[in-house]
Amino acid sequence: MTKRYVKLLIFLGAALLISSFFAFDLQQFLSLDALRARHTVYQQFYEQNQLLALSVYFLAIFLLTALSIPGLAMLMLAGGALFDFSAALLIVSFADVLGSAAAFLTSRHLFRNGLQSRHCDRLRIVNQGVEREGALYLLSMRLMPLFPCFLINLLMGLTKLRLTTFCWVTQLGKLPHNAIYVNAGTQVGQMESLREIISPGMIVSFILIGTFPLIAKKGLIWYRKNRTNRLLNGKIGPLASE
Repeated sequence: MTKRYVKLLIFLGAALLISSFFAFDLQQFLSLDALRARHTVYQQFYEQNQLLALSVYFLAIFLLTALSIPGLAMLMLAGGALFDFSAALLIVSFADVLGSAAAFLTSRHLFRNGLQSRHCDRLRIVNQGVEREGALYLLSMRLMPLFPCFLINLLMGLTKLRLTTFCWVTQLGKLPHNAIYVNAGTQVGQMESLREIISPGMIVSFILIGTFPLIAKKGLIWYRKNRTNRLLNGKIGPLASE
């Protein structure tokens, strides 16, 4: 009974936080116009309360990721605009991983048994992918965002993938993506008006955002082909799923 109550409390707590986010219309702050309009205010607050500002930013990234609330990309842009690149990327990377891990664990403990038993046929492809390729399967999903990140977190929670494997692969797989968005945010912070969004720095940043999945796809195809050839030649063993 205690376990059921804990699960119920987690579910209700998450539902309350998500409903509060939309009830108080907090998504209005997650837009480029809002960031530009309040940039000076945010910058002054950061200069006067650096530790508090960084802590609030970390918590915001964590909660949006853990609760699967849209707006993470805009928060990464905001971090690049307000903080220096290295500080923003460090906070984004670890808050994102911890938030993803929270969603992963929530999915595992609340939904795994029920969904695996009821929809085993639909989940067979994911289960087989994890069992066959393990970390590489998750890495390919992270580098090629064919599915939303929140869906990947929830799907992986339904499998036998270890939490430690999930965390380090998520950190590695999302690092290039996060770095590109944070870098784009540094360009936003340097703009005097929204017309400067067509500046060379912003153009390069958004080209990277658009082309990175294609580059990652080509790289993974090459790696898998090379790895298959090596497996056939008996030079390496298969990756473990856990």
